[in-house]
Amino acid sequence: MQQIRNIVILTGAGISAESGIDTFRGGGGLWEQHRVEDVATPEAFARDPDLVLRFYDMRRAAIQEKQPNAAHTALARLEAEWPGNLLLVTQNVDDLHERGGSRRVLHMHGEHLNAWCTSCDIRSRWTGPLIDRPACPACAAPTLRPDVVWFGEMPYRMGEIYAALREADLFVSIGTSGAVYPAAGFVQNARELGARTLELNLERSQGSHWFHESRLGPATEVVPAWVDEMLGFA
Repeated sequence: MQQIRNIVILTGAGISAESGIDTFRGGGGLWEQHRVEDVATPEAFARDPDLVLRFYDMRRAAIQEKQPNAAHTALARLEAEWPGNLLLVTQNVDDLHERGGSRRVLHMHGEHLNAWCTSCDIRSRWTGPLIDRPACPACAAPTLRPDVVWFGEMPYRMGEIYAALREADLFVSIGTSGAVYPAAGFVQNARELGARTLELNLERSQGSHWFHESRLGPATEVVPAWVDEMLGFA
């Protein structure tokens, strides 16, 4: 443990599930309720923008009513007290990590509380609906869309993520299904580069065999326990 200085943490929907935010897969998940092709692709937005905007307007409103849980706040504590480098990469588009106190957060799949103008390419903080085609704060064009990475689009800031993985001594995956690439491949990248790998999850992920260790249980239990352990060695 004394050899660990640089940590990269990947979080997925499982860390926010205990705050009441729907996961995407599994029983009752969003992709069981909605076809990906209908609400989460550029083609869907071109075909039926009202349907897509209503879907994301509802999600944007819902996350603002949720609160960070013990897993979010534990990771913020680790960030604040860890003596080495720590990068938190999240697949989640909610802001619960930030509201839980984390500052070094990279949203690889975008953010619900941002809007992206396809006319001027400016991203703006956005907490209200988009269905009525409001004007872009920067250029006034009515061309805002959710600043969320859809299937078929490139995740954000991949160069920064891979650079951090190259320097990581420990890679930790929390609450992810291991089903969505490129994030699902991070554990393999980290392990091949010599990092220790740890999975904290409710159940084993699809890529569980790549991890040196898996600790299973609710995020609000296993994440704070792991953080306590790490800070005991710091």
